[in-house]
Amino acid sequence: MRLSPPAVKLLSTIALPLVLTACGPTSTKSAAPAAPAAASSPAATKAAASSPAATKAAGPNAGLLTGTQLKALLAPASFFPSGFDIDSAGSRDTGDTYTQPTAAEVPTPDCTRLGGTSWTGITGITGVSFAQNDYVNKNTSAEIAQEIDVYQGATAQTVIGALGKLALACPSFADAQTSSKTKVTETSLTGLGDEAYAITVTDSAWQNGDTLIAARVGTSVVTVLANDGSDNGAATAKKLSSQLVSGLKAKA
Repeated sequence: MRLSPPAVKLLSTIALPLVLTACGPTSTKSAAPAAPAAASSPAATKAAASSPAATKAAGPNAGLLTGTQLKALLAPASFFPSGFDIDSAGSRDTGDTYTQPTAAEVPTPDCTRLGGTSWTGITGITGVSFAQNDYVNKNTSAEIAQEIDVYQGATAQTVIGALGKLALACPSFADAQTSSKTKVTETSLTGLGDEAYAITVTDSAWQNGDTLIAARVGTSVVTVLANDGSDNGAATAKKLSSQLVSGLKAKA
């Protein structure tokens, strides 16, 4: 689903501010018309196409990391505890190209998305590039997932602002596997990127809960999920998100 309305609203019993300014319709008018001489000259056209500058991102994507670059910033296999193997089905990225950003209205957030990977999609906003993968322990079913999404303009601030209010919109949700009710709590974090939040999802029917962390670094948003160990995955989630944030800062 690829929609591009000028504003986004994520609403529940409270309103989550998801107003986008970077994806407005005026962005298509920013390019000036080409000069007639350049357009009518085959030689000039050929030279422009072969120029290294022509292959670089321009406009709202200028300077933004690609999926290939983000993939290189994901924690390597050596980061994960013994017994965890990568889930090939969950490894994805946008490669060297950018995708069209989308902004869908979400009158009622799908709170069940907090129970799995790619949970940043609960906002209804997608960026122009991303990379993600997750590691699973087949013996315990524990999971550790990591993702980095990149957005145009100030959209990353909108996304992290919405993620920071998820516990208000989703204080609980029903777990489909156990038919039980989860509890969702959230706290802000300091010293992790430009802005960060930690969400803890627990359920009396589970052996261990989930820790989800979201952190913004400039135009990028890091999201992780972990449920290994005996602390609802908190230690792993903090360590993993810190590594991803450090990698993004080094690229800035």
